[in-house]
Amino acid sequence: MTSKPEGTSITLSCLTTVMRTSYCLEVILICCTLILSGCGIYTLNPKGKSEIQTIAVEPLENETSEFGLADRLTEIIIDALIADGNLKVVSATQADAVLIATLTAYDRVPETFDQNDQVQTYKVRMDFSITLRNNRDDTNFWKEKTRQEGIYDASTEAEEDGQTRAGARLVEMIINKTTKSW
Repeated sequence: MTSKPEGTSITLSCLTTVMRTSYCLEVILICCTLILSGCGIYTLNPKGKSEIQTIAVEPLENETSEFGLADRLTEIIIDALIADGNLKVVSATQADAVLIATLTAYDRVPETFDQNDQVQTYKVRMDFSITLRNNRDDTNFWKEKTRQEGIYDASTEAEEDGQTRAGARLVEMIINKTTKSW
């Protein structure tokens, strides 16, 4: 009968554990390398970069009876484009593209009610006709009719809060349509 040197089974067990751990670390390292190497330049635009670098925003036209709303929405759009940073907001004479929008409809409707049939939240609905015009050749990059909605709490917020939320959704749609190709 041959006898094993003392501690051999522990050494083999430790060696097996170290090899498994080493293998797992190698797999994790390879996965991380593959993931990180794919994130160097990432864009949703198949061209890699939008041809639109600068944009002008014309004051929104207002076909509704909501006085001052189009001016507020124009400011919301410009501020959001500046904050987003994908496009530089410039004058119409310097822009690659010009955003032209019209607020075509506006209404406020009850959204939810409490047990006493009192309105808890309202929904502001705004319809827009929007065109992004190519300033170089007077063609359209895109043209769309859209409805944006914003909900606000009837007891703690004002109608302007719903308008601002709907305006934020409008801006998100404009940015996505202008700078990203889905």
